[in-house]
Amino acid sequence: MTTVDNTKKQNILIVHNYYQVPGGEDTVVANEMKLLKKYGHKVFLYSRNNAELRQMSKLQKLSLTVTTVFNPRTYRDIKRLIKEENIEVVHVHNTLNLVSPAVYYAAISMKVPVVQTIHNFRLLCPGATFYRDGHVCEDCVKHGLQCAVKHSCYRGSKIQTLACVINTVFHRMTGIYKKINYICLTEFNKKKILELEQIKPDRVFVKPNFVESKNEYVPKKDRKDQFVFAGRLDKLKGIDLLLEAWKTMGEDTPKLVICGTGPMENWCKTFIKENDVNIEMLGFVPNADILKIIANSQALVLPTQWYEGFPMSIVEAFSVGTPVICSDFGNAGSVVDEGVTGYKFE
Repeated sequence: MTTVDNTKKQNILIVHNYYQVPGGEDTVVANEMKLLKKYGHKVFLYSRNNAELRQMSKLQKLSLTVTTVFNPRTYRDIKRLIKEENIEVVHVHNTLNLVSPAVYYAAISMKVPVVQTIHNFRLLCPGATFYRDGHVCEDCVKHGLQCAVKHSCYRGSKIQTLACVINTVFHRMTGIYKKINYICLTEFNKKKILELEQIKPDRVFVKPNFVESKNEYVPKKDRKDQFVFAGRLDKLKGIDLLLEAWKTMGEDTPKLVICGTGPMENWCKTFIKENDVNIEMLGFVPNADILKIIANSQALVLPTQWYEGFPMSIVEAFSVGTPVICSDFGNAGSVVDEGVTGYKFE
């Protein structure tokens, strides 16, 4: 029987492509790096940020159709880092758009194991969410990835969706997905990812997201008469549903505090102004400050309309003893214990 030496400290390379709008994945990366360092591992970060896209020339943006599939710069950089820093494990979080799956090939060529944390469903769904036109959709799993192109599932663009499909098909054909290991955030996610036949159960592990407990619990009697939404202002997150619901609650409606930015930000501002509802928008709020707001609220509200990965806002709410009111399906519904850690609605 093979035994594992849990006392061995490793050189670990974390790889993450930041989106232009900060999100839960970024928090996960920061938390994991901090914890690994705390226990004596030597941690390196290789990152790109999609904000770089704003500075690109038209020619550079055109080249993304190739580099999103395989970025030679990433391949060279990862191989160099592995050699120079004696990297023993490469842990990938996000590769879209600038890092690309080239990171997998670079690590494997250097005989270094790769772990990919599954934050969404991109390996099965080009849109990454199993959601389109206002409802959950798994057509690409049942009928093929061409369904995504038909419905322009990635950013409403057939061309960009086609690029995502080509990316996925190419790497399925090379067999790279068979050679890496996966961390899923829930059993629900594990069940979904195993629908991709190339991925075998013995390479998939479940490790939930976490936050460091900071003992910021506020007794209920000392909390403000307010509820909080913390996340991307997007139809996927149900922000429009939440505001419509708040509108119907009458004169004694408690305050709803909204922390976050996103594509529906202007819609939210217009809705609040036109309907004179008891809602305050704070825009982007640093994570530490969001935690204080959640700790001082009656509940966190998460009316998500998709399966979710593993919402960090739920974990953060639990860490300060704040109940969660959420949609009763997917990962959010599976994490909240009805009547114990929160309440769920259809």
